Amino acid sequence: MTTKFRHNQPLESVMAQEREAPDIREIDRLLKIKDFQARLVGANGEVITIPDSVYQVLCQVVHAMALGQAISIVPQEQELSTQQAADFLNVSRPYLIKLLEQGEIPYITVGTHRRVRFKDLKKYKEHRDNKRSQSLQELIEISEEAGLYEYDE
Repeated sequence: MTTKFRHNQPLESVMAQEREAPDIREIDRLLKIKDFQARLVGANGEVITIPDSVYQVLCQVVHAMALGQAISIVPQEQELSTQQAADFLNVSRPYLIKLLEQGEIPYITVGTHRRVRFKDLKKYKEHRDNKRSQSLQELIEISEEAGLYEYDE
């Protein structure tokens, strides 16, 4: 998925290549060390300490890549096409359109095209995931009461 956002910077998914995997796992290991102080060293030898907010994002990105996951960084204000939004939710585009038309997810219209703000999509996904977790927990409780499910801690 490649999209353009402000300043014409590309936004795309990145997945580590197999030959990079050992280095990424090593970086992941180093970033997990307590009190690890990450720094960037420029070509001229200038050393810059990585700010904590950037460090937290770096840790998440490296860890996901170490697990073999593809990474996309999406600004919260980014507007996605309906296909990109459907891909993010792992649903079909027609199903996403139905959600938009039912008012489940806010959208804007640009010309004849619908656009979905990433922050609205993320909010919907979090709500959907929480609802699913609650439903699963209720199902487990009903199954336990009926003697159909035993949970060992």
